[in-house]
Amino acid sequence: CPPRVRRLAIEVRGVVQGVGFRPFVYSTARGKGLIGWVTNEADTVRIEVQGERPALDAFVEALKQEHPPRAQVDAVAVTEVPCEEDIASVGFEIRLSGTASGDESIAPRPTIPADLATCAECLEEIGDPAERRHGYAFTNCTNCGPRWSIVRSVPYDRPATSMARFEMCAECRAEYDDPSDRRFHAQPIACPACGPRLSLLDHSGRETADEREALDRAAEFLRSGRIVAMKGIGGFQLLVDATDAEAVARLRERKRRPDRPFALMLASLDIVRRYCELTDEEARVLASPEAPILLLRRLALQTDMADGVAPGNPTLGVMLPCTPLHHLLAKAVDRPMVCTSGNLSEEPMATTTDDAVRRLGPIADAVLTHDRPIVRPIDDSVARVGPDGLQVLRRARGFAPLPIDLSIPGPTILAFGGHLKNTVALALGSGEARPLQVVLGSHVGDLDNTLSVEVHRRAIRDLVDFFQVVPEMVACDAHPDYASTREAESAAAGWQVPLVRVQHHHAHVAACMAEHSLDGPVLGFAWDGTGYGGDGTVWGGEALICEGADFTRAAHLRTFMLPGGDRAVREPRRSALGLLFEIFAEEAARYAGDWFDESELATLLAVLRRSLHAPRTSSMGRLFDAMAAICGLSTTTSFEGQAAMALEFAADEAETRTYPIPLSETGPIVADWEPMARAALADRAAGESIGAMSGRFHNALADMALAVARRSGCGQIVLTGGCFQNRLLGDRVRIRLLKSGFTVYTHRRVPPGDGGIALGQVFVAARK
Repeated sequence: CPPRVRRLAIEVRGVVQGVGFRPFVYSTARGKGLIGWVTNEADTVRIEVQGERPALDAFVEALKQEHPPRAQVDAVAVTEVPCEEDIASVGFEIRLSGTASGDESIAPRPTIPADLATCAECLEEIGDPAERRHGYAFTNCTNCGPRWSIVRSVPYDRPATSMARFEMCAECRAEYDDPSDRRFHAQPIACPACGPRLSLLDHSGRETADEREALDRAAEFLRSGRIVAMKGIGGFQLLVDATDAEAVARLRERKRRPDRPFALMLASLDIVRRYCELTDEEARVLASPEAPILLLRRLALQTDMADGVAPGNPTLGVMLPCTPLHHLLAKAVDRPMVCTSGNLSEEPMATTTDDAVRRLGPIADAVLTHDRPIVRPIDDSVARVGPDGLQVLRRARGFAPLPIDLSIPGPTILAFGGHLKNTVALALGSGEARPLQVVLGSHVGDLDNTLSVEVHRRAIRDLVDFFQVVPEMVACDAHPDYASTREAESAAAGWQVPLVRVQHHHAHVAACMAEHSLDGPVLGFAWDGTGYGGDGTVWGGEALICEGADFTRAAHLRTFMLPGGDRAVREPRRSALGLLFEIFAEEAARYAGDWFDESELATLLAVLRRSLHAPRTSSMGRLFDAMAAICGLSTTTSFEGQAAMALEFAADEAETRTYPIPLSETGPIVADWEPMARAALADRAAGESIGAMSGRFHNALADMALAVARRSGCGQIVLTGGCFQNRLLGDRVRIRLLKSGFTVYTHRRVPPGDGGIALGQVFVAARK
């Protein structure tokens, strides 16, 4: 080398593919007068760069600090190597991607970003009649568009995506090859001349229109009150005019979803403000590249929104359009639209046109589709903004597959998740080389039918095949009858690797510990509906001391029987009867007479008397159900958690009084709900309002949590489990604990419900 000239070999790890990182490297190197090359490899971006030391130092600093906004740089490894001669004429170049890193034993790492919502520049293009992509539904650039939903393998290049079938036209190729263009190496690049095309089908699958006419006719259908199934970025969605009460009711009937709230798609932030309260932070999240469905407090003023969109719910789940197709359709319809997953209730989302016609044809009046294949299903994410910032409630589009770093190294672990709201997780191990990175897959859903179980199997195969690994350990829930457990048992036997069974509520706490890099000890309040306890009871109202891979049960709710077992999930009256039977025995009938007919009540009392088909539970979710029925709310529901939501929404938040929940003197502590139930019955008899009763109930749970925390001797508290999706409960518990000097951790990047279970399973298995 000439004096002062050096050559560096650089490896950059993190989310650095599909975000314009190589074009950024190219322009940065050329701008600093450096020569060399950059290429993608399966688990990294590899660079060799040569020049004078000050320019090299500035280049390395730029990699760390000035990278594209959607990139995530985890590590920059720099090694000095011998200079190369006679390359001055080459300058700096982007080389064809390689396929493996230098160490063949290291599997590909998470390098692909999540799907990104349409950027402002592309949105401006599709709205400009002078642009060649005017009105084009698949416009994208290096800053936006599909990623995880279209990539088949790494390195992330066009031949490895579902865009490989679309040959670029000359104009797109020129943009793709031009370092000064924002579509430089944008793998999903397309235009009307060479990219995917729209089609409109009738419910039998016959094409009735294409391209712009397909979009216009779909918009006409929606304006006239009909239902349209549309192929989104990660699967089909069902759309209907949200201001048309009859159309919304028809969608509920056909989809078999009588009560669960629908999500709304609104065209702009200004329109969102017509219907909802909106803070600056909530506006930022809605308009972010993640573009989740965000839970917002609806305005009390009367609006044109159909009541059936979110019946009895003071919040609305709102999203902005996330793709050019959504933007174009929203503008053409010019009304709020319901935008919900393209499935029959409890089934997985359709992702292919044939599947959509077969399964959604009976629901939708038309199918708006296109010919870009979806590689993996990705539903919309759901989130809210709380006191600690953004909290993800369903982790899917915009967030999957962004990795979660654990603080320890370990083996490659595959976690199969729970039974409800399932997600799967893969911890990419590398021995002692570097800490585990966990890829939490997209939301799968409830594993209650064969279609959903098959989606779960595909999600498992997808992670294993994509990252080219053979798991060294498998983790699953301790429940022996979960579909995910049976799948894990079969997989572990096939790979001949250890199977780690993780207790459900331990996994909940461990997931939050993983998010915050905690090793414990922590006191975790794990409050949810159902979890296999291992002691012959169904857990769900737990306080666990967790440290490393171990836990002890510090406290729990007093148990009561659930007549008919799982049927109580949809019938809060059964939970209430079981709870009251614990107090009054046969006399419970005098409180339950309005909930059942005479023969039903006699049968259930016989079940309780014999303790047959009536498992005992400490479930907080079932306690919520029981109290909802006692307070005079729902006695039967159409989805789990509906009664608890009604109880939350009914609460008078100004209520300061509380119900008593005494704690036992010896451990594990038992929290006795009986005095609370008796007081609530007395209030009901005295004509007390449901709002006051619900407020006292929520206060009682917060007081109980504080009392347990004080008895535990542990200063770090974790709040987890599906019950903490209840905003009022979470706020009351958190505030009491913080005011008393405890450090409180809540979920941020993974759901507090069962969607975070797989991460907790990985955390425990890694430490075992």
